[in-house]
Amino acid sequence: MNRRQLLARLAALGGGRLVAGAVPGIFQQALAADGAANERILVVFEMSGGNDGLTTIVPYADDTYYKLRPRIAIKKDKLLKLDDHFGFNPGMLGMQRLWQDGKLAIVHGAGYAQPSFSHFTSMAYWHTAAPNSGDEYGWCGRLADTLAPQPVPNFLVNVDTTQSLAVRSRVHTPVVFDEPERFTRLGMKQEREVLDYVSSSAGGNASLEYLNQVAHSADEASQLVRDAWAKYKTPIDYGILPAQLPKVAACIAAGLPARIYYLAFRNNAFDTHVQQPDLHQRLLSYMADAIHGFQRDLERLGVAERVSTMIFSEFGRRAPENTNGGTDHGAANNMFMVGSKVRGGHYGQPVSLTTLDEGDNLIYTTDFRRVYATAIDNWLQPGTAKAVLKGEFETLPIFG
Repeated sequence: MNRRQLLARLAALGGGRLVAGAVPGIFQQALAADGAANERILVVFEMSGGNDGLTTIVPYADDTYYKLRPRIAIKKDKLLKLDDHFGFNPGMLGMQRLWQDGKLAIVHGAGYAQPSFSHFTSMAYWHTAAPNSGDEYGWCGRLADTLAPQPVPNFLVNVDTTQSLAVRSRVHTPVVFDEPERFTRLGMKQEREVLDYVSSSAGGNASLEYLNQVAHSADEASQLVRDAWAKYKTPIDYGILPAQLPKVAACIAAGLPARIYYLAFRNNAFDTHVQQPDLHQRLLSYMADAIHGFQRDLERLGVAERVSTMIFSEFGRRAPENTNGGTDHGAANNMFMVGSKVRGGHYGQPVSLTTLDEGDNLIYTTDFRRVYATAIDNWLQPGTAKAVLKGEFETLPIFG
């Protein structure tokens, strides 16, 4: 019997009505899962290292671009043209297809005031949505707390080797995994027996009860993820480097109740200080193919209208090239939103290449929290962005 058949029979037994609090555990889980099957999902994809936005979305119609970068600028005839002003890096065939399908929104000039050029500091600002101030919890964690004020198992998923600050939550314990088939609680060999032991009773001991809940939750999450990955098979090509996105597709296909997924392109890969052109094009091709493959997979699974993907990097690069054939840490950058419900096009004001700050950095034109606010209020749950972001930020008309 599948979940919907079970719910139908329960409803028949109850005279056509079901009250979640009136049915025991497994039936409550079935009700929750059925509700989650219709909930919208946000996938956040981090291009770690500081992606060079000027060589990602190239303003080829502006001659200043070629003056700032006489050696590494991409020639007009090599670009994948978007329109009469901008072109994609030639490695971004996957993103070009999404653009042509009207499923890609490009946000120009994303950044914040008084930018940091440190990977760790700037990333912390993006993770907490609190530039130059800091916060104990990540913006995705606060978002999860707002969407579900009471703990919901497996509501927040982080695909990585370690937990990101972005998903740190006051209420929820994020599910953090890297290799699904080996997903178990970490610990030394000598601790394995203790970690795997789950007591059936706390005997009135609040601390023991808490530890039992943690152990039960960890066991449940690891089993769900392992099962999801074992059952997941896809004919879709994600490219040479899928960037963890098939793992997200597997979890969504399995019906996990997660509303927020967070993952990153690993190892500060986009920190291209030296001999940038070939390396950067290759990295962008990996990213673009993986994102395109993910969107196609969601369509294959019949869930594409429930999922939107946000893509960002902790900062851009300086406007002029450096002496090593690369670019150094900068400020304003592009952000992207991908999805079947996305209204494709350009958003935000493009940065000026002639009006730079004193460090030859691009000056941001769009506060990145406007994009966060758009994803929260216009996609996940209207009216919640102010509480999550601790301030009001005007949304962009990215969603129809």
